Amino acid sequence: MLKLFKKGTPITEVFPLDFVDIHSHLLPEIDDGSKSMENTIEMISTMEAYGIQNFITTPHVLGDVWKNSSDTILDKLDLVLEELEKQDMSYIKFEAAAEYMLDEQFCELLKKRDLLTLKEDSLLVEMSYLQAPVNLFEILFDIQLAGYNPILAHPERYSFCHENFDIYHKLKESGCRFQVNLLSLTGNYGKSIQKVAEKLIKENMIDLAGSDTHNMNHLNSLKKLGTKKNLKLLTPILKNNVEFYR
Repeated sequence: MLKLFKKGTPITEVFPLDFVDIHSHLLPEIDDGSKSMENTIEMISTMEAYGIQNFITTPHVLGDVWKNSSDTILDKLDLVLEELEKQDMSYIKFEAAAEYMLDEQFCELLKKRDLLTLKEDSLLVEMSYLQAPVNLFEILFDIQLAGYNPILAHPERYSFCHENFDIYHKLKESGCRFQVNLLSLTGNYGKSIQKVAEKLIKENMIDLAGSDTHNMNHLNSLKKLGTKKNLKLLTPILKNNVEFYR
């Protein structure tokens, strides 16, 4: 049992042993995350100090904005692994998948089976925050028909769902697992998103958690995570991350 303090539990005591962060942007100079190799090592070191030593980092694959491919991602991964070894940090378990925007380019990648998964057949996907693709449920069906299991990143951040919670239920019924952003529970994206995250968790709709770390500001915000309320909400979900990785 975690010992709770009046001012909250320190971030160093929040994460269970063998927790794996399945959503982050730690590869250098590949999307809107890490700006350099130095920045990457700084963030990994900070997260290690928080108690996280296992990562599946997930750079954006997003149309003409972030034109990443499996090759560009894996090439960057190799560079980070080399640097971790140079820094005597090879004990860090660091892998890479991707966060795929559900767009036309994704559909082409799906046809080619050119996708990087979190684990075996688990695929991290996202949508526009403002509206879903018109063929959303068709895409989700095609993902599963191709042998993948979709995990929807940060469902609490899709504003078009906030006034129509039935969309969340339809997504779950369509075979989506949900990954909550830990930063959402710190108020990093605003109170409304925090409330939706809490509601999704209370309704047992969240399966996994990720930091979605892009920068050191995010890691500073993450220090606020260890409130009594958050720990009660998150403890079973954080354990799911441990089981997911085994």
